[in-house]
Amino acid sequence: TRFRWHTVLWAVCAATLVNHLIAVVVGNVVTQVLPLAWIKLAAAVSFVIFALWTIRGDSLDGGAQGGGRGPFWTVAIAFFIVEMGDKTQLMTIALAAEEAVRTGGVGWAAKARQIVPVWMGTTCGMLIADAFGIVVGIGLHKHIPETAIKWIAALCFAGFGLLGLHEALDLLL
Repeated sequence: TRFRWHTVLWAVCAATLVNHLIAVVVGNVVTQVLPLAWIKLAAAVSFVIFALWTIRGDSLDGGAQGGGRGPFWTVAIAFFIVEMGDKTQLMTIALAAEEAVRTGGVGWAAKARQIVPVWMGTTCGMLIADAFGIVVGIGLHKHIPETAIKWIAALCFAGFGLLGLHEALDLLL
């Protein structure tokens, strides 16, 4: 609600392209080394941390134009950081690992067949969801106090974090 919707969407697009490329590459390589249960545990803990962070609040008002960064870079950097380790990124890693196993092969052409479809598919899905979120966010901001939105978001983060902890601990124990 602080920046123009199209600036936010373009920034989200840029951040998502980079974030999901990293996730697909990681999923293509790292899931062969790390157990998925530990990845899920780290994601769940990060959701609980995001809940606490949401309650505490951010200070985008002064920092949005500070340091030579305009709205595009402020949103792109913030979105990129927040998306690191979230369920979308973990799902992208899992899909990439599945695709790597399904298609197999070695060499750059095989890796491209494994990486590009997952990267583009998850990026498009994220942009559709975020465009919907931007529209709903603009509408909610006009009718619901920001404090209420903040607490609802914090409760959602905490709920998903606790569910993720339960799922991860079930896998580990």
